[in-house]
Amino acid sequence: MEFKVVQITKINTVDFKFTDTENLTLPVPPLASANHFTNNGVDTLKICATIYINSKDSKTPVVGSLSEDGNVFEVYFDYDWDDASPETYDVWYIEIDYTSTTVANITEVISYLKNLNSKTIVDGGLGEDPKTSRGTKTSIQD
Repeated sequence: MEFKVVQITKINTVDFKFTDTENLTLPVPPLASANHFTNNGVDTLKICATIYINSKDSKTPVVGSLSEDGNVFEVYFDYDWDDASPETYDVWYIEIDYTSTTVANITEVISYLKNLNSKTIVDGGLGEDPKTSRGTKTSIQD
């Protein structure tokens, strides 16, 4: 299993604001697309995602853990920010190329945004309990 982060770019120049915050789930799930292609003779899965992070303390997100299980591929985008509902967001575009011996079997990608800075009471003390967005399922486009 090998992956390459092709690009991580902030794409907005002014803070982005959702107009319908009443129906917004936090953290905001990534918007993703995925497709298979051949890169110099190697079967490759290209994943493109747009993620929304609180603009008040925005830092470049990181491609966290990746896993492949049968025909499903999961990717976590890690970030740090407070748990308050943000008023504005930075919008980030992330592009990943992924290869493995079984990459051709992947038919679905599930992407998550994981807040690493979230802390809650765990086993009677303050501990790590990262808050993760609901997974966004994306079918592979041919």
